[in-house]
Parts: sequence; structure tokens; C-alpha cells
Amino acid sequence: MDHITLLVAVVIVTALAFDFTNGFHDTANAMATSIATGALRPRIAVLISGVLNIAGAFLSTEVARTISGGIVDDALVTPAMIFAGLVGAILWNLATWLAGLPSSSSHALFGGLIGAVWVGAGSKGVHFEQVVDKVLLPAVVSPVVAGAAACAATYLAYLLSARARQDRVTKGFRIGQIASASLVSLAHGTNDAQKTMGVITLTLISAGALGHDAGPPVWVIGSAGLAIGLGTYLGGWRIIRTMGKGLTEIQSPQGFAAETASTAVILTSAHLGFALSTTQVASGSILGAGLGRRLAEVRWGVAGRMALAWLITLPFAALVGGLAASVVKHGGNIGTVVVALVALALALGVVVISRRNPVHADNVNDDHEVTLRSQTPTDIGSPV
Repeated sequence: MDHITLLVAVVIVTALAFDFTNGFHDTANAMATSIATGALRPRIAVLISGVLNIAGAFLSTEVARTISGGIVDDALVTPAMIFAGLVGAILWNLATWLAGLPSSSSHALFGGLIGAVWVGAGSKGVHFEQVVDKVLLPAVVSPVVAGAAACAATYLAYLLSARARQDRVTKGFRIGQIASASLVSLAHGTNDAQKTMGVITLTLISAGALGHDAGPPVWVIGSAGLAIGLGTYLGGWRIIRTMGKGLTEIQSPQGFAAETASTAVILTSAHLGFALSTTQVASGSILGAGLGRRLAEVRWGVAGRMALAWLITLPFAALVGGLAASVVKHGGNIGTVVVALVALALALGVVVISRRNPVHADNVNDDHEVTLRSQTPTDIGSPV
């Protein structure tokens, strides 16, 4: 096995590792509200979500094409740059998971790639107009649209069921949540699994294994779907707690409205090839559902800290991806090994710290005051 072939294999494995972290980081997008309202038991919820994420991966490849040939120039990208970008994305995912922050895995990936390609190939390697059109604009518009839709749907749900027996209303909407949460999982697989497909396809193009503008092969689609599905099944319990309990106290009509709004926005964007953040969409929907119920409490402090995390995700991942690319560029094979070992050590450190105060299926719905402090992950001593 020559050097290039080995590096491509390492990048593919790293991409699937990112896909795995994307799965457990974003489980909350589909299932947090259903778990919070009691519509689904936690372990059943993540099992359903994992299976449907795998199925969703096969529904479309438009987002994958946006990544493999849209935001960066596939003629200038090398496997080493992609590896460096993935390192930035994975480390940000793990840090925000430890903190219980529902930040964007998608923007972490975009940021990592942009930073690595910029350092490795110069600014000409990044299609900034595509970044604005396909990434930044959807990031601003999608949570607003999802929030407005969820707010209106929540208001109508309570208005139409005001005279009905509340126990029947709750039961009915809980049943509806099983379907709506399942659709969010399917939509998540359609949108987010494609991002890893795009990265692997970009790697194969850069190594000459595929032609320019090629779509992802079937084995890439299947492996990306399986990786994100397995990550989803593990359950990102810390972020599920924040999404389900942190923004607002969710009742079943609100959960149904939020999930339905998220599904509509995500599937529409996936069809159009917009690589949006499902985390931002789901968060916007939950916030909108909170505003749509009279006298509901919305925790604006938590929402503000989440918004801050959204703002810094792309530049932080770009910085780490750029630093990793610089080490790889000047250090060659040794630099690649150094980056890999440092990233592995940091990832293991996050896992060890997380075990001090574990959040799992049995305590994810425990009542407590959710706090998301503006600290580094190593300073966080309580589960969120």
C-alpha cells in the first residue's frame, strides 16, 4: 500500500469517525422533545432514530455534491487537507457534546474544511460565494423559518384542542410525536449523512479515484449512513437534556409542532442542496414552540449561550483545521502522525472527563436547573 492509498484510507476512517460523532451529537434534534414529553422511552427513541438515520442516507445526494464540489475547489484539495479539516470538526463536536451545547456539527465540518483548505491551497481553494449561498444564508434563515412555523403550529394546536379533555389531547399528540420524531430522524439522515458522503467523495476525487463532479458511490452512502446511525443509537444524552429541558418545558402539542416544522425545513433544504444545520433548525423549532404556548417559560439565557456557540463554531473549527493543516503541510508524514496522536489524546480526555458526571437514558429527564456556563469543557463539572 503506497503513501497516498494509506492516507486516503486514514481520511475515510476519520470521516466516518466524524459521522459517528455527528450522530450522537445530533440525536437530540430528532428525539429530545419526544423523550421530554414521555412520548417515547429514551432507549426506544434512539433505536428508532438510528434506524431511520440509516434509511434517510439513501434518499438524496444533493447535499453531498454541494460539499464534494461546492464550497471548496476539488482540483486543489488533497487528502491531507481533508484529514486536517476533519480533525477540527471532530474536536469541536466532542467539546460541545461534553458541555451539553447543541452546536452545529455541519458548521464544524464546513469550518474545519475551509480552514484546512485555505492554509493548504490558499484562498483560491475556497468558493466563498458558495459558502455564503449554501451555508451562511441557510444558517440565518432556517432557524427563523422553523421557529415561526413551530410557533404558529403550537398556537393552532392549543386553540383547536382547548375544549377537549386534556388527557386525550396529551395522549393523541404523544402518538403523533412518534411519527413526527421519526420523520425528523429520516430527514436528519438525509441531510447530515450526506455531509460525510461529500467529504469521502471529495477525498476520492482528490486522490484520482473518482472524476471531478462525481457523486458518492453506493458503498460510501451505505457506510456513512451506518456510521451516523450507530452514533445516533448511542444517544447524545447531554445534549438531549439541554434540548428537551433547557430551552423550555415542552408539552406534547409543542413537541409535535416543533418536530413537524423541523422535518419540513430540513427535507426542503436537502432537496435544494442547502447544507444547513439540523441543530439550528431543531433549536429554532423548540424555541418557537415555547413561544407559541401561552404562559410558557422560555429560558433566554440558555438560548443566548446556544446562539453564541453557533456563531463561534465555524471560525473555531476553521482555526483548528487550519492549524492541523499547517502541521501536516510542513511536517509531512510525521506531521500527520502528530496531528492524529494529539487529536486522539484530546478525544480520550473528553471521554474520561465525561465519566465524572454521566448523563444517560435513566437520568436524562431528571428535573434540574440546566446551566450552560461559558467555560472550557475541562472546567465543566456538572452534567448539562
